[in-house]
Amino acid sequence: MTPDWQAILSEAGELTPDAVERITAVHGDRGARAIEAVAEERVKEYRDFTVVVGYTEEYVIEGRGCTCKDSLYNLDESDPTDLCWHALAVMIARRIDAVDHHDMWYSDVREFL
Repeated sequence: MTPDWQAILSEAGELTPDAVERITAVHGDRGARAIEAVAEERVKEYRDFTVVVGYTEEYVIEGRGCTCKDSLYNLDESDPTDLCWHALAVMIARRIDAVDHHDMWYSDVREFL
């Protein structure tokens, strides 16, 4: 059996064409949007939360969960491949060391926004 995209990313440490193909094959448009967010360095990790900067707001990701409407209303919790693009972006970024780390509390940052 061929390895999944997560294993490919962990081994390669970068977004390879094979990983990109597998991500988009499994996750479709959500996968493509996640790859775009990682490429644009929009995955941020703070002391208290991991955040993905979306087009209109920022989304807090905890495990498979996300504060976006897609995650709240459209996803099948029993399907491990059914994830919003924000959660996918975090999974991808962590495997290729592309998370933008900030040594501060996100709750403090939110006060300025």
